[in-house]
Amino acid sequence: MTQLKASLIALICGGLFACSSTQQAHIPPRDGSHYISQQQAAERSARVSDVSYELDFQLTGGIEFGASTKVSFNLSDNNSPLTLDLSQAKIKHLLVNGKPLYPNYNGAYISINADLLNAGANTLEVDFSRLHSTNGEGLHRFVDPIDNKVYLYSHFEPAAAQQMFAVFDQPDLKANYKLSVTAPKDWQVISTMRETRVESQGELNRWTFPVTPKLSPYNFSMHAGPYHVWQDNSGKYPMRLFARQSVAGQVTPSDWFRYTKQGLAFFDDYFGIPYPFKKYDQLLVPDFLYGAMENAGAITFTEDRFLYKAAMTSQQKQRLAGVIMHEMAHQWFGDLVTMKWWNGLWLNESFASFMGTLATSQATEFDYAWRSFYAGGKQSAYTQDSLVTTHPIEVPVATTQNAFDNIDAITYQKGASTLKQLRHLLGEDVFRRGVQQYLQQYSYQNAELSDFIDSLAKAAGRDLSQWTRDWLYSAGVNTLKAEFSCQNGRIDSFSLVQTPASAELPTLREQKVQVALFSQGRRELQKQTSVAVTYKGQRTQVSELVGQACPALVYPNYQDWGYVKVELDAQSFETARQNLSKVVDPLLRSMLWQSLWDSVRDGKLGLDQYLSTVIVNAPQETDYPLAGQIIATLLDAKDYLNLMAPARQHYADKVIKALAQMSLRRAMETSDDSDFQRRWFNAYLSLASDGDSLQHLAQLLHGDSQIKGLKIDQDTRWAIITQLNRYDYPNSAAMLKQEAQADQSDSGQKAAIAAEVVRPEAGIKRQWLERIQTNTDIPFSKLRTAMAHLYPAEQKLLSAATAEQRLDRLMTLDEKGPVFMRSYANLLLPTDCSHAGIAALSQALEQQTELSALTRRALLETRQREQRCVLIKNKMM
Repeated sequence: MTQLKASLIALICGGLFACSSTQQAHIPPRDGSHYISQQQAAERSARVSDVSYELDFQLTGGIEFGASTKVSFNLSDNNSPLTLDLSQAKIKHLLVNGKPLYPNYNGAYISINADLLNAGANTLEVDFSRLHSTNGEGLHRFVDPIDNKVYLYSHFEPAAAQQMFAVFDQPDLKANYKLSVTAPKDWQVISTMRETRVESQGELNRWTFPVTPKLSPYNFSMHAGPYHVWQDNSGKYPMRLFARQSVAGQVTPSDWFRYTKQGLAFFDDYFGIPYPFKKYDQLLVPDFLYGAMENAGAITFTEDRFLYKAAMTSQQKQRLAGVIMHEMAHQWFGDLVTMKWWNGLWLNESFASFMGTLATSQATEFDYAWRSFYAGGKQSAYTQDSLVTTHPIEVPVATTQNAFDNIDAITYQKGASTLKQLRHLLGEDVFRRGVQQYLQQYSYQNAELSDFIDSLAKAAGRDLSQWTRDWLYSAGVNTLKAEFSCQNGRIDSFSLVQTPASAELPTLREQKVQVALFSQGRRELQKQTSVAVTYKGQRTQVSELVGQACPALVYPNYQDWGYVKVELDAQSFETARQNLSKVVDPLLRSMLWQSLWDSVRDGKLGLDQYLSTVIVNAPQETDYPLAGQIIATLLDAKDYLNLMAPARQHYADKVIKALAQMSLRRAMETSDDSDFQRRWFNAYLSLASDGDSLQHLAQLLHGDSQIKGLKIDQDTRWAIITQLNRYDYPNSAAMLKQEAQADQSDSGQKAAIAAEVVRPEAGIKRQWLERIQTNTDIPFSKLRTAMAHLYPAEQKLLSAATAEQRLDRLMTLDEKGPVFMRSYANLLLPTDCSHAGIAALSQALEQQTELSALTRRALLETRQREQRCVLIKNKMM
């Protein structure tokens, strides 16, 4: 046992679980729910091994499907019963080792009496039928409103395979899968492996697939329907792309295949292990809960983010490339080697986020991918890590119900940032060698964090146990500041000062950064020098900089190696404010912009002062990613200003109109660059709220006005209609009705819902709130659209009218489960930037003590956002 493994066991045994040298404490039986605890899953995997499944599905396109599961496995003992997971099925036949039995089934799992099991080889056979799901889990069914064609796809993470077949639904019981499917003649059937044959059976086809390599249940998949298919065999591995027939014209397969081929070549080389699943299929699917899912050999992507009715912008192409790379990294790190339990999910996601960005930056045209990561995901991580609900990267997961409680920017982007700085600390070659050793040693197996860290430690020849404790088991983001003094124009002392996240989170960490000095030039800030520094503890002396010319600006995390919030010294902060347009390096410019925005959010710089800086400098910005970063802060600023009403209403109306006109002017000035133009026009569209701007949008919609170079496609038409309805522009409701009749596609239906619910009408709000809270017939994807648009920031009075109801019903709504509450709690908790709003949220926390951890966390975070808004408002007043 290594020192690291011993320390991790000590952490676990001293925390969530009580352990002894011989066995764990008594493990309670399952509670009749669909969920299984880590202890129960560990007990089952200790007894069960050598699992294989034979799956047979009968698909008709109706609301129900038929299936049979034959699971073969070895059992170490038959001293106690065994459970097999199967959710909400109608069981027709059950055979246990060839003997027919009446199933002991509670709707969540089948319990098998110990007397019926063998110590050794066993087979369980279940024949059943089940309703298709409509919430994006299990075997999801979607009916295309355009042509009434039926499409199916599976989604199992974290533990929803049981909604499609009988299974030991936990990641550490990897198995082989042999699949057979009977489906309508015009359907495609897609799974991990490519089919070996398709046989005609009258109006149906019988699809047969070979046995898969060993996979965790959540990595297996099956998708079926009359999908349009594109193929490309120009690379090392055959590639296919699938989409619904009615949206095939909105897909650019050449982009998909180009990025996929580039990624496969990159990862084959980086990991030193050939792609493990022989063919590479990707599917665009509707109603998807997440951005994408790494099913082995058959990756699913949400249509909402990757279908376009006009040519893709650079931003959209970069997002496509980045998500393809992220899911592709999972094929090795997550599918080939899989965590043992859901506490290890962060490592899968963090590593895929890190590797996806690395591959995008090195294998595609988007060599600025790390800058996009800094401005987007990393800032989300800093924000999440500064909340009262922050948590370590590695956290216990008690049951499968809690698997996604802490899936957030800490899991993804902080984890990725931590791996990035570890790569700098160890060196690129050492890090890569450690990753390769890990993947080779644990291929087709399950592994734990300690296994990964051990591989890196061996490659580096150093002990990483302290690093692991500081970075993975300690929460919070630290702050780094340069302290220096000068005499006679030269630096005579220079230190890096590290501040812990808080008194409750006192950890000081070790990491490697670059410190850069800049002097004031006539036309630009000029870099004097930069040095790499490994700092730890509260203060680190940097003797290499003593004797350098006294700088106008110091940036202590140059090139963004480290995961740390930077606090600029007073002189550097003022230099940054006055000289943004003189900073040549776009990443440094991005980081300085971020420092200003952080100062607003921390209550140190007035929002009005920040917006004055924007109006002067933003029109001069020529870097595409950075323009997007600035625009994102403007949209946040608009929401802050609207929430501050009526106290700052006159100022809010004036400055929002000025920002809208600035954005329109930039859109008109950039007609020769479609990417820039679209970025600024979208900003204008989101900022437009005054009468003149809304009238102009209506004219663009009707063709009475034009902007040179800009095409008003269907997506833009809906965005304009939604904005006009949001501010109750004259005749906007009629425009909505007319557009909904013309566009009856799935995306059109969702856009129509958004435009309707966003209208400032109390009756509409109450009607849709009741549907969200009680309706089970409307597909969840449409309810989620309604949640996202129901109460925009400026509709404070309408939000206040139902605020008490939304809080009072939380206990009841919590029973709908984590899929529903992840959206509801994050989108519909009431806010109005006031002390009264803070008090209402505090009261809900005090009185509703039985809320789930997920919902309670959302309340805490919403209250903290309210407190931040009040802080920003007070700084302006």
